[in-house]
Amino acid sequence: MKQSNPTELDIVYEYHDRTKHQLNRYAHSLGYLDWDNQPDPFRCYDQSLTLPLDHPQITETPTYDSLFDICQEPVAQVNRDSISRLFYESLAISAWKQVGENRWSLRVNPSSGDLHPTEAYLIAGPIKDLSDVTAVYHYSAYAHAMERRITLTNEEWKDINQNLPPSSLLISLSSIYWRESWKYGERAFRYCHHDVGHAIGTITFAAAALGWKTRLIHSVTDNDLAMLLGLHQQDGIEAEHPDCLLAIVPTDENITPADLIINLPAALFERIKDIEFEGYPNTLSNLHHEWPIIDKVAEACRFNDYSSLNQKQVPPDKYNNENEFAKDRQISAQKIIRQRRSALAMDGRSTISKETFYRMMVHVSPHLGKNIIAVLPWYARVSLAIFIHRVDDLPAGLYLLARNPDHEPSLRKALRSDFSWDKPEDCPESLHLYLLQLANTIDTARTVSCHQDIAADGAFALGMLAEFDASLKQYGALFYPRLFWETGLIGQILYLEAEAAGIQSTGIGCFFDDAMHEVLGISDHSWQSLYHFTVGGPVDDQRLQTLPSYWHLK
Repeated sequence: MKQSNPTELDIVYEYHDRTKHQLNRYAHSLGYLDWDNQPDPFRCYDQSLTLPLDHPQITETPTYDSLFDICQEPVAQVNRDSISRLFYESLAISAWKQVGENRWSLRVNPSSGDLHPTEAYLIAGPIKDLSDVTAVYHYSAYAHAMERRITLTNEEWKDINQNLPPSSLLISLSSIYWRESWKYGERAFRYCHHDVGHAIGTITFAAAALGWKTRLIHSVTDNDLAMLLGLHQQDGIEAEHPDCLLAIVPTDENITPADLIINLPAALFERIKDIEFEGYPNTLSNLHHEWPIIDKVAEACRFNDYSSLNQKQVPPDKYNNENEFAKDRQISAQKIIRQRRSALAMDGRSTISKETFYRMMVHVSPHLGKNIIAVLPWYARVSLAIFIHRVDDLPAGLYLLARNPDHEPSLRKALRSDFSWDKPEDCPESLHLYLLQLANTIDTARTVSCHQDIAADGAFALGMLAEFDASLKQYGALFYPRLFWETGLIGQILYLEAEAAGIQSTGIGCFFDDAMHEVLGISDHSWQSLYHFTVGGPVDDQRLQTLPSYWHLK
């Protein structure tokens, strides 16, 4: 029986269970693609002042491996060149693909179905050689340019920026749910927040290449953020929904969330609540299909009381800080970032070395990825269930990586009682990696990932298990999308790790939720699989023609 007055958490649990794919049915969607109303993947603000950015060349330094070490890179000055690099290496177009008359763009930040629901905004003071004023800008990926939405006064920026280190910037992300729901229906809310996590990752990596730090902050509510960006003036199915606010800090000093409290002045809201922002959002589709459950869960997850989310950094002694993979492979960070691709198929035979696999696991773990994973202020809430198929010197089977060692008691209780929990020989001491069961998991990985061969044909596949009940009990419904952000960040690291190893990877949003849980023995909501991934040797589609990223501007 449905409750007459469901709580926000009730809505989240109902949505989550309703949008699970099952072996005998998929989550509700149209069941076909309405090509006539496919959303435009690029948002722009017509008639706004547009500031083109530069198209920087790839350099050999900094190296990719160096980005994981705090205080490793020289700190770049904030100017047109560095802002151009920040967005070119995080949210810009990376290439165009074409088959016959069909052409589509790829971006540095991956997206479910290449639909790109994520939009980005820059809030910054004057930027040398780019702008003399303080302003809020929308980033146009299509033009690689800043579209000014509103000019702020110097006093307003001083109030906003008073607790940040000098020259700090703010980047905000928002989502257009329609871009995903057009294809994926009710499950689209999940995919949008995977994409937010990926975008947080791409921004964090691009900022690290400039010697800058990125931190997610929780001192600005969604309502206030919508006002600052002008999103309060949008309505309807194509409206943008504010997701998060990131502080980009050009410093080599250690920064904690407690240092990054932003207070938006009340006088600013009084000034902007009734004025028109610059530019008008373009129309994405002529006709739409409503998905009321997405609006309902989005409203339940709104972040409107920052006191409810305690920001806790991992204590220095929480994890083993020994770096077993300190040797730098001297791979250009910019090259890896710009060449990232989602594999369309795996070859079913390529293997990777045990050392490569361990390095990947080390870099997705909080204790060594501190300069990347530290962007999220909470304790790790996601661990990994791994199907190993083709890793040299590691037996095929089902493995578990506890990214937070505190997860182990809960996981041992939730997972099947006959799992062995053996640590592999030669496994780095800092990795809480366990062999649960020796087995050929190829068919299992394929089946639980919606019968997709790509999950069986790689070197390994995995499901990202979120500490579900405990997280929502502690933080409330607002943490539901944040669990997906954490999985997206992990996925972004895996994408770049695969490229650095000379292979590729792919995020898998289509999987049979409870079939995966049954494999593991999970019978409740204590742990839930939120995102699947596969890594291995890619199969290139010879039909595809590749075009330069910004050929259309020339």
